[in-house]
Amino acid sequence: MDGLERLRALCLELPEVTERLSHGEPTWFIREKKTFVTFANQHHDDRVGFWCAAPEGMQEELLTTDPEHFFRPPYVGHRGWVGVYLDVDAVDWTHLRELVRDAYRQVAPKTLAAQVD
Repeated sequence: MDGLERLRALCLELPEVTERLSHGEPTWFIREKKTFVTFANQHHDDRVGFWCAAPEGMQEELLTTDPEHFFRPPYVGHRGWVGVYLDVDAVDWTHLRELVRDAYRQVAPKTLAAQVD
């Protein structure tokens, strides 16, 4: 399974999530309105990854401790979103599952977010 398919599976396992293209990339929405993850296939560089919402302080922590796997994405990075490279040798899908779930919790209404806890 490639990176997009694995990411898709992580997103779609969450309550009331749908997928559609946004700005030419697969993007996942909660209740068809709020974006929490977007795929980035060489969107503004030559890398493959995704962007996701993140709790306050997480972006800085990940960029400081592991810049080979994480980056500040354009457009949404100033809001604390995290970019994740998928074109690296070792992708830790267990960790990325938690990042996707954290992104969901950041954006989802409290009633939906509570279903993930």
